[in-house]
Amino acid sequence: MSTKDYLEKDYYKVLGVSKTASKDEVKTSYRKLARANHPDANTGDPQAEERFKEISEAYNVLSNDKRRKEYDDARSLFGGSYRPGGTGPGGFDMSDLFGQGTAGSGGGGERLSDLFGGLFGGRGRGGTATRSRRGTDVETETDLSFREAAEGVTRSFQLASDAPCPTCKGTGAKAGTAPRMCPKCTGTGHENTNLGGFSLSEPCSECKGRGLVVDDPCVTCHGSGRGKSTRTIQTRIPAGVADGQRIRIKGKGAPGENGGPAGDLYVVVHVKEHPVFGRSGDNITITVPVSFPEAALGADVRIPTMSGFPVTVKVPPGTQNGHKLRVRGKGATRKDGTTGDMIVTLEVTVPKNLNGDAREALEKFRAATSDYDPRDDLEARAKGA
Repeated sequence: MSTKDYLEKDYYKVLGVSKTASKDEVKTSYRKLARANHPDANTGDPQAEERFKEISEAYNVLSNDKRRKEYDDARSLFGGSYRPGGTGPGGFDMSDLFGQGTAGSGGGGERLSDLFGGLFGGRGRGGTATRSRRGTDVETETDLSFREAAEGVTRSFQLASDAPCPTCKGTGAKAGTAPRMCPKCTGTGHENTNLGGFSLSEPCSECKGRGLVVDDPCVTCHGSGRGKSTRTIQTRIPAGVADGQRIRIKGKGAPGENGGPAGDLYVVVHVKEHPVFGRSGDNITITVPVSFPEAALGADVRIPTMSGFPVTVKVPPGTQNGHKLRVRGKGATRKDGTTGDMIVTLEVTVPKNLNGDAREALEKFRAATSDYDPRDDLEARAKGA
């Protein structure tokens, strides 16, 4: 794909998506348009075939993170204000810009590859081929206690990742030499093969997708321009993370190449179970045993919280097993700094062994409540089901 193509063609418009569209949105739109304009479905229609090729070309660029960034960078240099082959307010003469001007243009002026060769992996008349690259993403894991996951914690990570070679500073070339633009792909890093109605894009076989060719390689990295870097960083794990969650920390991945941005760090968290507390979204859960008299007569019950300071909840008279109470503000910390609640589940328990006095008291209680049968309608409801 030439630089001129990048400036003249609006691939977002071709696929009918916004500039902020996700990969899934790009793919969905491509599939829909490709199906409607496929040559097999439009036999004898040359316009549909051209439209299909245009759609495939747009998808090849926008579905690839590296090519999409290059495309966006190219167009942002001029704010989207360009008109192929014309001049005037709000437009540029693309022929002049690419050194293809008329006789009266003085040889066509400076070429875009001379002015901005570094962006596209090209080289100017007196320049050297440079190609900025985004650093790779790095993934690591960490174990958190239940409390750390609920409240947030700062963690240190020792990361090993790719970095620019310290000897050649990322060029891949031996000291005193410089890489040159790949003649096969003209610095784009990929080749397009026309397969009839389809366009297949693959990494360039000459430069292996780098866009540059090194004639005299660096003795340290052997021409790759990359080395290994070990570093320790500190980062904040936000409050309220869940077990298995993958957290993205922007710009903390591997360093970029030739001024390119750093990649991102992804941290997969593993949260240990707590012997007392559980999680339900932003709420902390706890099951609290209560005795039969407390459930029947009501009581004030003291329970622990995540903060370490217990609270007292009121158990209403006649409480049934499984009844839930809500304690406001005693849950997990949210992203905005507020907290969820604590959900208390009451579990009515009975003693396994009774002494004489307790048994006598319960016998009197049973006699006093003999007219109460909790199962009086059970059979009737079972038959009606």
